[in-house]
Amino acid sequence: MTLDLGVLISGRGSNLQAILDAIADGRLDATVRLVVSNKPGVLGLARAEAAGVPTKVLSHKDYPDRASFDAAMVAALAPAGVQWIVLAGFMRIVTNVLLDAFPSRVINIHPSLLPSFPGVSAQAQALARGVGISGCTVHLVDSGTDTGPILGQAAVPVLAGDTEETLSERILVREHQLLVHVLSAISTGNLDLPMALGVESLS
Repeated sequence: MTLDLGVLISGRGSNLQAILDAIADGRLDATVRLVVSNKPGVLGLARAEAAGVPTKVLSHKDYPDRASFDAAMVAALAPAGVQWIVLAGFMRIVTNVLLDAFPSRVINIHPSLLPSFPGVSAQAQALARGVGISGCTVHLVDSGTDTGPILGQAAVPVLAGDTEETLSERILVREHQLLVHVLSAISTGNLDLPMALGVESLS
C-alpha cells in the first residue's frame, strides 16, 4: 500500500530527505502529503519545497499549551490526506491529541538503541556511559518518552576519540537507512506492527 505521510520537522530535515530520495528512486511506496515545521526558515522546509511537497509552519510559541499546538497540527495534517506521521527530527513532545488522531500510526526515529538513552542528547548519554555500541531506533510513539513499541534498530560502533558530533553523524547515516527500511516494510506488509525488525550490524 502507498503510505500517505505527514512529516514533522524542526531543523535540517536530513531524514525527510532520505524519505524523499527513497520515494523518488522507487525504494519506498509513499507520498509525503505535508511537511510541518515548528520553526520557520529551516533547511527541511527548503528540501520539501524543492521536491514539490506542501509545507506549513506552525510555531509552538503561538499556542498556550502542547495540546492546543497538536490540535492545530491535526487540523493541518488530516485535510491533507495524511494517514501516517513521521517525527523526523521534530523536537517537541507530542500529546494524546495527535496520537489519538493517528492511532498506532505515529513513528519516531531516535538516535540510540532504546530502551537505552531515551530523551534528549542520547549520543552524549552514550559517550558518558562509555558504551561500545550505540545506534538508532524506529518506534511507534506512545504517551511516554521514547517508550513506544520498537519497529527496528540499527547498531553503530562507538569509536575511541568519538565526540558527540562524530557519533551523531555516524548514527545519522544509519537513521536514513533504517527509517526508509521500516517504512518500506510497512508499505509492503512485511512488518507486523508492532514487531521489531531486530538489530542490523554496521556494514
